[in-house]
Amino acid sequence: MATLRSYVQGSWHSPTDPADGGRPLHDAVTGEEIARISSAGIDFAGVLEHGRRVGGPALRELTFHQRAGLLKALAGHLREHRDELYAVSTRTGATLGDSKFDVDGGIGVLQAYASKGRRELPNETVYVDGGVEPLSRGGTFVGQHLATSLRGVAVQVNAFNFPVWGPLEKLAPAFLAGVPSVIKPASPTAFLAAKLVELIVGSGLLPEGTLQFVAGGVGDLFDHLTEQDLVSFTGSAATAAKLRTHPTIVGRAVRFTAEADSLNLSILGPDAAPGTPEFDLYVKSLVAEMTVKAGQKCTAIRRAFVPEQHVDAVVEAVSARLARTVIGNPASEGVRMGALASLEQREEVRRSVKALAAAGRIVYGDAEKVEVLDADPERGAFVSPLLLTADPGRAEPHEVEAFGPVSTVMPYTSTEQVIALAARGQGSLAGSVVTADHAFARDVVLGVAPWHGRLLVLNERDATESTGHGSPLPALVHGGPGRAGGGEEMGGIRGVLHHMQRTAVQADPDTLTAITGRWVQGAQRSETDVHPFRKHLEELRPGDTIVAGPRRVTQADVEHFAEFTGDTFYAHMDAEAAAANPLFGERVAHGYLIVSLAAGLFVDPDPGPVLANFGVDNLRFLTPVKFGDELTVTLTCKQLTPRESPGYGEVRWDADVTRQDGESVARYEVLTLVAKKEAAR
Repeated sequence: MATLRSYVQGSWHSPTDPADGGRPLHDAVTGEEIARISSAGIDFAGVLEHGRRVGGPALRELTFHQRAGLLKALAGHLREHRDELYAVSTRTGATLGDSKFDVDGGIGVLQAYASKGRRELPNETVYVDGGVEPLSRGGTFVGQHLATSLRGVAVQVNAFNFPVWGPLEKLAPAFLAGVPSVIKPASPTAFLAAKLVELIVGSGLLPEGTLQFVAGGVGDLFDHLTEQDLVSFTGSAATAAKLRTHPTIVGRAVRFTAEADSLNLSILGPDAAPGTPEFDLYVKSLVAEMTVKAGQKCTAIRRAFVPEQHVDAVVEAVSARLARTVIGNPASEGVRMGALASLEQREEVRRSVKALAAAGRIVYGDAEKVEVLDADPERGAFVSPLLLTADPGRAEPHEVEAFGPVSTVMPYTSTEQVIALAARGQGSLAGSVVTADHAFARDVVLGVAPWHGRLLVLNERDATESTGHGSPLPALVHGGPGRAGGGEEMGGIRGVLHHMQRTAVQADPDTLTAITGRWVQGAQRSETDVHPFRKHLEELRPGDTIVAGPRRVTQADVEHFAEFTGDTFYAHMDAEAAAANPLFGERVAHGYLIVSLAAGLFVDPDPGPVLANFGVDNLRFLTPVKFGDELTVTLTCKQLTPRESPGYGEVRWDADVTRQDGESVARYEVLTLVAKKEAAR
């Protein structure tokens, strides 16, 4: 029988023969042994050192945009080969729909981070976090937070339920942050994760050392972690607690993030009576969460809270839909729910259901038998969807998670009660509230939010475009407090910054400009004979400046602008009303007139490297401009962001508009697209 290979230290590793021959892995549908898994013979200290010595430097040489480009290319490569992943996924018990959820979801994460990397991160290797903090009265001492790539390795321990999405959702933010990954999959479905890594390595897209793969146990790997490494874990709370207290993790303060047990809830609002769209949405959502991936989702609905008067109606409607769900071989037409990942997992579900039934009763399904299509229900890891009702005052529904197609319906009688019941779950990844009552939604969301990482409010209006109760979205935090692990594995740029060190740098403005590559207020400016708008992207430098003006503002200017734009706000046109305004005391110029006049002062009108103005950021009007005031604008190149492929880049300019006494009347940043010199040839 073949043994899964690991990919470590730049090559594929076949395990040395362990005494037990390795752990057998089985087809979840047929029970057939399909592979064995063992990490025997791996030098785990060498694995970490390879990531730090080879993978880390290779990644850190690339800018955020270059890393994003590789993620985009990898997503395209995997999309071309996703049918191969679907085929292997069937053996985990997944239907085609389940496989797409896993495979396409993982590819989507790569695409999302690739897009965010290009749009929200600079084309540099250092991330400037937030604005400059003034630390002195004279402006010669300032502070700035920077984020730099950690010099370690991200060790990623994944669960069995999403063998493709799980690794990719951890790999993407780590890679974008410049940190290499070591992927360790859960054994029952490791053969699918192995296929994923085989495709990634085969693509040749990722620099060597940025991705390693361990099939089997982690041996003494944790003993060799340092303060520059990270661990991201998905699995049981018991295992998370064990790993979190590992002496090395504690002693060296290794960053540890866990996604663990989660008794996620869904609350039906009192307004959502039978016959309403929201009632139907609730029933459909609950059934989907029970049957997609056979309920093996860390975000699946385990606790279904229903107004007391609607419990019977919900049970009846959910049972009717479950009765139409065909269970069996995922490869057979019409099958809507496949098998659990393993026979061991089926036994675990049965044990958990027995504990839950002690607090209530099973109202749909049989934990011990199930009818299946085109498969042996005993050799395959099949189990019936199981719907229970229970007394919400009992402890079991709030403490026991049956990780399968199992959910418990419980009644509530008031908003205050359901919020209190939600808290008994001790922290969850996801929750949902199905209601069209905005007041109820507000009370519940704000009441249960401290115990949840993510909350969905579902109603008729957003149902068509909603991604559903628990679908992880790479732009949003994925993780939860308390029992759920206390981590945030994703969350857009937050997930990237988790893999970086935030450092507060204190310096003078010129030094800070040199360190960050961004011009800082108070740093030296460079006035040249060549207008900055005549310079190509490669010729510009932070600090390049033009000073233009003065331009006198007249009453005629203000009245013409008001007539032309239709902006006849009283402060500009009504002398008596303006005089009564405590901020002005007399008629003043429009703020947007000031910005327009400033543009007229600094713009070079002839065709040249500046292709377009695409926005203004951080605009503030600071001091009123009165008739007769004279305006001068100082425009300084603040930041250059070359793009990887087009023949241009982005330039951010600091604009400071002052009046004759030197006081600033407006400050903002102008965003332009500037051609590269090489593109003009």
